[in-house]
Amino acid sequence: MARVLIVDDAKFMRMTLTNILQKGMHEVVGEGENGRIGVELYNRLKPDIVMLDITMPEMTGIDALKEIKAHDPNAKIIMCSAMGQQKLVVESIESGAKDFIVKPFDESRVLEAISRVLEM
Repeated sequence: MARVLIVDDAKFMRMTLTNILQKGMHEVVGEGENGRIGVELYNRLKPDIVMLDITMPEMTGIDALKEIKAHDPNAKIIMCSAMGQQKLVVESIESGAKDFIVKPFDESRVLEAISRVLEM
């Protein structure tokens, strides 16, 4: 079981991920609607894994990823995006993301990514 922080500007996406994670016996410890809030929640909650959307207002997911990794190089972050653009995937992985999931979410893919990242 992982303690997971979900950061996505779309409430529907946060709810979808929460449902998938709870079915997989994981605990959602917090939710944020932009990268800035995500960074604050990460520092306060110290989750096992962060699921981070790329395109968000105020601070993008990639900027939040870089800031979290600067404070905690061991942070385990899975990026999520509706845009499966190769450039964003590469930038996310180069910036320290452990995995990348494309929306709409496939339940088995999400749970598989969580399991794999937990073992890293």
